[in-house]
Amino acid sequence: MQQSNQGSVVGNNEHNNYSLLSTMDFRAIDEMDPSLADGHRVMYDREVPFELRTQESCQKPHDVGTLESVKTKVLVLGEDNNILSLRIELSSESDLFFHYTCNINYNGFRQLQEEQKLTCEFKEFASILLRMLNRCIKEPQCFLAVLILTSDGNAVLEFIQNMEYKFVELLVLPFKESPEYVIRQHISYRYNSLRSRLAMMHARLQDVNALVKIKNPSLLLHLQRSGGTGAVNTST
Repeated sequence: MQQSNQGSVVGNNEHNNYSLLSTMDFRAIDEMDPSLADGHRVMYDREVPFELRTQESCQKPHDVGTLESVKTKVLVLGEDNNILSLRIELSSESDLFFHYTCNINYNGFRQLQEEQKLTCEFKEFASILLRMLNRCIKEPQCFLAVLILTSDGNAVLEFIQNMEYKFVELLVLPFKESPEYVIRQHISYRYNSLRSRLAMMHARLQDVNALVKIKNPSLLLHLQRSGGTGAVNTST
């Protein structure tokens, strides 16, 4: 019976820990994102598997690239029913200096529409783009995202569908490497964001420690001895 009660206490404390951690509000940190400085808002923010290929000057891109997870952020300016412009940002957790941007307004979309025979309208383009990105995540054998990087700082993102008997190019988007000052802004934000999140989590873990110490000191001692979580190893 005592063991059962202890198990119940552990379960309750685990639930309390989860509740405390899950209520942390990072919105103030997220609002410091330099991507939002000009009024854009985030519509999509996920890591998407990309095949990265390099291309030297006018030569053809290498046939085989490297598969990497690229943080893909889609931002829009304007309301859902009246989008004025669309921006796609590509970055990497493994390379802080990797940052490419594609900006598309109505006139830019009309050019893409004419060149690539797109049948959708600009107001539909953002939702279609999000569906294509998600399909690259969920169906990587059928839908591919290939990013071709050139030595002059330009890049193109190709969405390709594998039809088993041939590859069909669905959409091509032009990208440019972001200016150095923009890259520095994003590196600073990512560093400060991580530091702020860690500070908030440390403070919250101290709260968890204090709660466990009040509710069940013997459990706290047990957890400190076993080193089961970082939360209980901090001094209180």
